Amino acid sequence: MVRRRRLTALATLAGLVLAGLGAGPAQAGASRGKDPRILKMISGMTLEEKVGQLFVTYAYGDRADTTDPGDVALNRQNYGVDNAAQLVDKYHLGGIIYFAWSNNTKNPQQIAGLSNGIQRAAMRQRTKIPMLVSTDQEGGSVVARVLEPATQLPGSMALGAGRRVGDAFTAAHLSGTELHAMGINQDFAPDADVNVNPANPVIGVRSFSADPQMAAAMTGAAVQGYQSAGVASTAKHFPGHGDTATDSHTGVPTITHTRKQWEQLDLPPFRTAIKSGIDSIMTAHIIVPALDPAGDPATLSHPIMTGILRQELGYDGVVITDALGMQGVRDKYGDERVPVLALEAGVDQLLKSPDGAFDLQYNAVLKAVRSGELSEQRIDQSVYRILRLKTKRGLFRNPYVDETRVPQEVGTPAHLATAQRITDATTTLVKNDATLLPLRKDGRKVLVTGWGAATTRTLADAVGRRGPLTSVYETGLSPGQPRIDQAVALARQNDLVVIATNRAWDAANSTSGDPHNGPGQMSLVKALIATGKPVIVVAVRDPYDLGWFTETQTFLATFSYTGHALESAVRVLYGENDPRGRLPVRIPVAGQPDRTLYPYGHGLSLR
Repeated sequence: MVRRRRLTALATLAGLVLAGLGAGPAQAGASRGKDPRILKMISGMTLEEKVGQLFVTYAYGDRADTTDPGDVALNRQNYGVDNAAQLVDKYHLGGIIYFAWSNNTKNPQQIAGLSNGIQRAAMRQRTKIPMLVSTDQEGGSVVARVLEPATQLPGSMALGAGRRVGDAFTAAHLSGTELHAMGINQDFAPDADVNVNPANPVIGVRSFSADPQMAAAMTGAAVQGYQSAGVASTAKHFPGHGDTATDSHTGVPTITHTRKQWEQLDLPPFRTAIKSGIDSIMTAHIIVPALDPAGDPATLSHPIMTGILRQELGYDGVVITDALGMQGVRDKYGDERVPVLALEAGVDQLLKSPDGAFDLQYNAVLKAVRSGELSEQRIDQSVYRILRLKTKRGLFRNPYVDETRVPQEVGTPAHLATAQRITDATTTLVKNDATLLPLRKDGRKVLVTGWGAATTRTLADAVGRRGPLTSVYETGLSPGQPRIDQAVALARQNDLVVIATNRAWDAANSTSGDPHNGPGQMSLVKALIATGKPVIVVAVRDPYDLGWFTETQTFLATFSYTGHALESAVRVLYGENDPRGRLPVRIPVAGQPDRTLYPYGHGLSLR
């Protein structure tokens, strides 16, 4: 309780301070003129060192000096070096990003050691410029690179369902505190997109809400939360990725909003982020003809990056591209031209070159400066913003973290309790037509089935702790008829069925392009309902699933399948917690996106 009051007070203080800053510290700093210390530093840098500061990429390995044969082979394939330390040496790298698939995030203490090793490599350079160490830790289940034992906070849409702006601040502050302890000083969060398109294949629960004002309030609180914990926050994906039906990882989305619609729907969260003093903003690889009729992706658009973001909105902080390996930015111009065009558009950091193309893109920028296409003054502008951010985050004072303190700062009992408390306010009961809930704590037999081996097992364990005899039958993302038949047979042997669904709506439409997607989840739910057994559907990702099997009489939305989210769902099932979540989006009628099945703000209580 003391910690909760302290965080609430901190949230209030942060809001007051940032409100007084108006356009934020970056803009205030710009109005007062340049920092002579940073200018002196830049004047002593070579062109190669300056260009290196612009790039953010990944390296394989759980140590900066890894000698693991597999990691070394992959680093050599992509960069011609053995490990992260050598990568920093070779390219004078300005930033690095962590992923689980690149073996960077095995556990919190290992991450802290990796961060320190990377900083030591940077500080051995002639320029002694520390690194921006980043990751994508949005919260929830979809985009979280650092997993347990680090605390898993609710994702954006869950927080939107909870409606508590203070919880958005607290979740970001807690997450930022743990990231900071691991040496991660830049988080590519929050997602500031307004998910007005239920068929959006790439944003969905990563967005706070379909309501621009709700999304704006939550975005501003999250920005303050991360940055009050010492971590640079990054609002993404400007100018707004919320109304797309194409995934920019695999295609080139086009937003058809008019300029007025964009100002009303997409702009508010980014405007609030800027007013809240956001350290960095990430671009979107989307085409918005109303903002730039040339048809260039926003990442490469001077009218959008400079004309709107810099000049109209007055933002002078760091702008970073979304990953340059995504198809949305590669199609029109090719990998060699992309980084040059992005810099010409007004961005500062170039994130995650395509596999094997880092050297190509690094040298493309050098060539553009030497040929006069890009002026060195333009490069200096971006380097200044990057070094100013590193100064603001205290990295020149001390870029290292205390590895021995990680267990006392990451995944602590107090943090876990806070995460559960926040999550308990987000679970949303959408349907209880059979008045099945709350359940009795008795010895009835319960089958837990549906998507996710860990998800179904976690749900079954939580249910079992309330008295029932539970069994588990995991059916996968798109079960075929044999699996459905087996689930039906098991259901007939039980008294109650709990089904976990994961983007069943997407399986219905195959908008993600995943060849494994199909109608299996819908067929599974319908077949189980047809047994006549009581069925509870728990949508562990998008709430839109309900539109595709309206026959279900009991439906909960958790927006996530973290352990906290699943525990919270079971607490609602048994009446231990009253569901307090309210839909932060509307649920449309299946196949009729303009018709609403359940409106924004809907949610039931058991009391």
